[in-house]
Amino acid sequence: MSDKPVAVVTGSGTGIGTACARALAQEGFRVGLHYRKSAESAKALQAELEDAFLLQADLADLEQVEALLSAVREQAGRVDVLVNNAGHSVNADIHSMKAEQFDEQRAITRGIWFLTKRVLRLYMLRKGSGRIINISSVVGHTGNAGQIPYTMEKAAMDAFTKSLCRELAGRNILVNSVAPGFIDTEMTSVLPGEIRERLLAGVPLGRMGRPEEVAEVVAFLATKGSYITGTVIHVNGGLYGG
Repeated sequence: MSDKPVAVVTGSGTGIGTACARALAQEGFRVGLHYRKSAESAKALQAELEDAFLLQADLADLEQVEALLSAVREQAGRVDVLVNNAGHSVNADIHSMKAEQFDEQRAITRGIWFLTKRVLRLYMLRKGSGRIINISSVVGHTGNAGQIPYTMEKAAMDAFTKSLCRELAGRNILVNSVAPGFIDTEMTSVLPGEIRERLLAGVPLGRMGRPEEVAEVVAFLATKGSYITGTVIHVNGGLYGG
């Protein structure tokens, strides 16, 4: 095993997760690339990044999370930074959304909590240091019609950050959130033109953000910012100030 510090990035196969993995690799981390379904893109990213390793799991299934942790132990034996980026959006208004769709969304939040709990116990608390970076969203603060469970999940990520920061006080483990706004990813690329224009009209910088611009903040929190914890950092071009 390498002596390099290890960062695990969930949802590395696409978008912001891919950008975060690249940024952390540039900072000298060996990166664990988690994916659920995006095997092809995750494998391409692994080939691009030196010493990267793959971690496949559905975070909604706690047995699969445990299998992911076993793979981390076998391939790296340490986790210095955990980036909780993986997410899932179920889109429907409150009248048409079914209870099982809501539960599907909620299970992701449970999986993120469980993965973080286990990484803390297995690695960070034993070492006496670590960084946890949760990727939330501007919609967790502003709301968004047709995405109630998703916005609840993202708001919960920021509450998780603030509460966990207090639980880990004095343990030398920093916990922060990064809340992206309107970012140019696969998810936003399918939006109709009129919706994109309406969203951009509310962004003072007048453009969509790039995944790399979110990853820059994640890399900073992973390597610097030693007096920053329990904080939500907004990356949204002025769309929302917090």
